[in-house]
Amino acid sequence: MSLPTKLELVSFKICPFVQRSVIALRQKGIAFTLTHLNPQDKPAWFNAISPLGKVPVLLVDGTPLFESAVILEYVDEVYPPSLHPADPLAKAQHRAWVEFCSELLGRQHRMLMTTDAASFNEARDALQQGLQRLDAVIAPTAPYFAGASFHLVDCVYAPLFMRLALLKQTYGLEMPFSARMQAWSDALLALDVVKTSVVEDFPTVFANFLKSNNSYLLSKAAA
Repeated sequence: MSLPTKLELVSFKICPFVQRSVIALRQKGIAFTLTHLNPQDKPAWFNAISPLGKVPVLLVDGTPLFESAVILEYVDEVYPPSLHPADPLAKAQHRAWVEFCSELLGRQHRMLMTTDAASFNEARDALQQGLQRLDAVIAPTAPYFAGASFHLVDCVYAPLFMRLALLKQTYGLEMPFSARMQAWSDALLALDVVKTSVVEDFPTVFANFLKSNNSYLLSKAAA
């Protein structure tokens, strides 16, 4: 099987699902281009290749792949070595926790999009409960999800931890972690492939996203 000659990842600057794809591509040392779109003004060509109107879309020699989990699996299969465990059961478990992360990102998004205290508190509590469930399954030995080795599942959780760290540092919103989970977060956020997986002005872009959606978090942080 010959490798693709051109990969183009279509993105919104704020999207964590794009970011997980960027991390995986860079961790594997794969050459690709990154095209950022305005989510409020999507061009017709994008709507033609994204059936759900969402990013990321990976153009593989012009052929579109959509949904980040599918993109990650394709990249991992085509460009060795694999970032999944070799054992089939362990691999399936990692894939399941990838899906769980998508749910956590959804809870985080709902928390950020709420405009009232009751909805904010409900979404925050749901996110905290999810983090506690996650905390119970990570390997007891640092630094990564499964211990010493970096896997595809780590690519997936890095965007969540980056946003949680930003929420704590900038807006005073702290989601309590165990020492082990904090070590995992710290290890991921220290990686160059994670640091460079967002635009340079990401905190500003993130702040503008909150403002444009009239997020309750801003009024809570200002109180």
